[in-house]
Amino acid sequence: MKPDKSVFLFSSSFFPLVVIALLLFNLGCKKSPTEPNTTATLSVEDVSCTEAWVKITTTNYQTPNTLTLFVNDKADQNITLVSNDTLLYVDSLRPNQSYKIKAAFAANNQQQTTNEVVATTMDTTNHNFTWQTFTFGEHSSSTLYDVAIIDENNIWAVGEIYMNDSLGKPDPIAYNAAHWNGSKWEVKKISVLYNGNQTVAPLEGVFALPTGEIIFSSGLPYLPQTDGWKLYHLWDMGVLNQDDGGVSKIWGTSINDLYFVGRKGTIVHYNGNYWKKIESGTTTNIYDVYGITGKDGNQKVFCAVSDFETTLKGVLEISNNTLKTLTSNIFGNIYTAWAHNTNQLYAGGHGLFKYANNVWSRVNIDANLVTRIRGDAVNNIFAVGGSGLITHFNGVNWQNQLVEVNASFWSSDIKGKTIVTVGEKNSKAIIEIGKRN
Repeated sequence: MKPDKSVFLFSSSFFPLVVIALLLFNLGCKKSPTEPNTTATLSVEDVSCTEAWVKITTTNYQTPNTLTLFVNDKADQNITLVSNDTLLYVDSLRPNQSYKIKAAFAANNQQQTTNEVVATTMDTTNHNFTWQTFTFGEHSSSTLYDVAIIDENNIWAVGEIYMNDSLGKPDPIAYNAAHWNGSKWEVKKISVLYNGNQTVAPLEGVFALPTGEIIFSSGLPYLPQTDGWKLYHLWDMGVLNQDDGGVSKIWGTSINDLYFVGRKGTIVHYNGNYWKKIESGTTTNIYDVYGITGKDGNQKVFCAVSDFETTLKGVLEISNNTLKTLTSNIFGNIYTAWAHNTNQLYAGGHGLFKYANNVWSRVNIDANLVTRIRGDAVNNIFAVGGSGLITHFNGVNWQNQLVEVNASFWSSDIKGKTIVTVGEKNSKAIIEIGKRN
């Protein structure tokens, strides 16, 4: 039997209509594209006695945008994020306390909250030190420029100490170093070979490596060798040219990573095999150098830069083979720089200054001249300088230690419970050793 043509025609026309209807139905049932999921995570990066640094890491977070930071469930501050990874700064905390920190933010048309972290601030150290005073010099004008501690029984100080000879007559050649063995100081003449002759020159810098090796500088580097020290004459070697100045201060992490800085903006690096001049971009004197290695493994080296004849007064930062200068209109001259981590930096000169949260602020201490800042933690810092200044920071406040009237201190070093500062007083070299009680 032949099929009914009318049925066939009906079926043929109905099929495409069904397909179109199904397509329209499926399109109508598809969800509209959803917004990407936004997340934000907090982690504690660093603390001091009164501050905390908390890192916020976000994904799919539209910046700039604002969040509210909560400390112990109370709104602390509103912060505008401009990047996906931001370091948040919290201050006005109390020592040795734990603080719960979290953040609230708006995303995907709803309020969201980060994880909660706990930041425990550091405790303070004490200001109680017992001091011993030592002076050196029998004629002319003696002074000590720098000091380095290997341990409490092994300390080196350098400069110019004029003593009498065995006949009681003035020795015209100064002793250029003094060594502490735990019970007494011994003055020494550190000599190096130059042009076939043993030479004794005033030493301007000394640095102790973590391995205990001692590096000197007389304007030129002295590196240790089996029978003493070897002079590296950077001009004769072609590392420096006639327009460069001598290098006097030293910092490094090992014998294969040493920085020397000095006059006319001169910076030289030694990698264990080669000497290299680093262009500082200035002919301003560099009075101090200190470096740190961050959690990310990157090294930052800070140089204190100042000169009465120039307007450049600040801290030169060397990081990842790039240089930048941190300056402030609150500075006078800057003679020293020190940092314990990447979150805060101290500078001293005509006043004492702190750099935190990308802002310089003046530290309120009674001092007209700060020549050296050193510490072994952010709650154990010393600053020394003119008018016998020796002041200690315990994490919350600064307290002056003994005051040597008419003394000028040029350098200091600290290790564990031992602090040593050196300088001059009444034409004699002076050393102060402090022991924490």
